[in-house]
Amino acid sequence: MKLGLSSPLEHKTPEEWAENMQKIGCQAVNFPVDYTAPKEVIQAYEQAAKDQGLVIAEVGAWCNPISTDPEIRENARIRCRGQLRLADRLGACCCVNASGSKGAKWDGPYKENLTKETWKDMVKSIQNIIDEADPQNTFYTIEPMPWMYPMGPDEYVKLIEDVDRKHFAVHMDVFNWIISPERYFYHEEFMEECFEKLGKYIKSCHLKDVLLRQEFTLQLQETACGKGGINLKKYKELIDSVNPDMPVILEHLGSDQEYLDSLKFIKEYYQ
Repeated sequence: MKLGLSSPLEHKTPEEWAENMQKIGCQAVNFPVDYTAPKEVIQAYEQAAKDQGLVIAEVGAWCNPISTDPEIRENARIRCRGQLRLADRLGACCCVNASGSKGAKWDGPYKENLTKETWKDMVKSIQNIIDEADPQNTFYTIEPMPWMYPMGPDEYVKLIEDVDRKHFAVHMDVFNWIISPERYFYHEEFMEECFEKLGKYIKSCHLKDVLLRQEFTLQLQETACGKGGINLKKYKELIDSVNPDMPVILEHLGSDQEYLDSLKFIKEYYQ
């Protein structure tokens, strides 16, 4: 696997950004500017990554292309197409987004997220984004979430079938799918199922941990690597079995120092 951080860390220039990543042992990166940045800025970050031998793992869209608000929905689809075109130009492994929500928060939990009509809206939005952007060198992907489609590997397989586009693939965050005691306690078997059914479609992965807290009622907490109960060595084995060069991105930490500490931990853990 090629480790990377979702944070660009503090930096002043594209060259400093890429040099910092290479020095701390990252081999993969998330692209730190979006499609609206000046062309020369995008080119500078692209070149800096190439100079340091860094794989551009992800270009994030992070918006709500199925919003019930027409203006938000259209702006989100414009952004998704722009980010997918950027990812295609860069030759990034994928452009990634969540499928979207039917509430005020773009990635929030709502009953309306899980309806037949929402499934149809999600499929149409993905098809529209891919058809309009027409990528040739990358893939549009959906990150698994705990309260929106797709809710598990079988649903993701169905989504791939329903979208029916060559440049639609999988972003794997198995931790976001640990949403029950069964999946937590039998997470090794669940991870095996995910990689068995989706492995050939996976373009990038996230890396973190999950802790089942002892308080009532059920509380599953996202944590930094090593502070939860997930067998991260098993996760690495499954990733390597699919693609030994898979980009794997640490995410959702609170500061640059936390990212550095987590990276140090996981590198030692995987030795």
